[in-house]
Amino acid sequence: MSIDLRKARDYVYRRGTLFERALFSWLFDGGSLERLHQIILCYKNSDSGFGHGFEHDLKAPQSNPLALEYLLGVMKHAEIPPGTVLAGAADWVESRMDADGNLSNPAEIRDYPLAPWWQEWGGQTMPDSIVANLIHFDCAAPSLVARTKRWVLANTSPEKILANDWLFMAYHVFDFFFAVSDLPGLQRFRQATVDNIVTCALAAPEKQLDTVFTFAKTPDSPIARALPAEFIERCLNVLENSQQEEGHWLDQHELPQWYPMTTINVLLALRRYGRL
Repeated sequence: MSIDLRKARDYVYRRGTLFERALFSWLFDGGSLERLHQIILCYKNSDSGFGHGFEHDLKAPQSNPLALEYLLGVMKHAEIPPGTVLAGAADWVESRMDADGNLSNPAEIRDYPLAPWWQEWGGQTMPDSIVANLIHFDCAAPSLVARTKRWVLANTSPEKILANDWLFMAYHVFDFFFAVSDLPGLQRFRQATVDNIVTCALAAPEKQLDTVFTFAKTPDSPIARALPAEFIERCLNVLENSQQEEGHWLDQHELPQWYPMTTINVLLALRRYGRL
């Protein structure tokens, strides 16, 4: 099946947020990076954190860890140059850390629409992926990195990593252990992370296969090399044949608010693997 890029564009422009439309434009139509940065900055608050519903599950305007985590993940995966977008973000993260390294969320976020699965925690409290991606963009101060390392060593073990059974959730340890270079037992943590991603990927239902390319970003990436070549081919074939009549791809939970970004991520994966 050939991919209909025009229909995908039409869907993102009909259903996507202004950010998603600008991201599609920059990635696939030669659109303006400056405009993309300007739109991202509309979600930034005066405290240098991000909010305003940037992550679909939490609509509060107040700065919150989930919004920053999502932004950083998209920027890294899509290879968006940061410019000045992340100025002050690391200081904001450090200001939200408690003595144990957990992140706090403003109480006000419960006054706004919040996805049911975030009701218990009131937002993201885990710092590992956020700080890892700040490291990736060379934005994390040594004090923030040190505090996060202590949190990771207190809350993570190779055994705990291997017990994970949901491919998506591996992003926490994947981001962190492949961003740092000096940590006790780092190689054991990295190997457990790779082994868990491979196990979860091979067992994943078809509707989760787009997530494989969150980790196997390019054909020469460590996770792609660790997975059987025939499995990667099967994943790509599934994606190639899963474009919906309206032009989009479904996310694993079939939540329409995530279809535009899922569509962008699928197109990126197909392009990076020479299928688009």
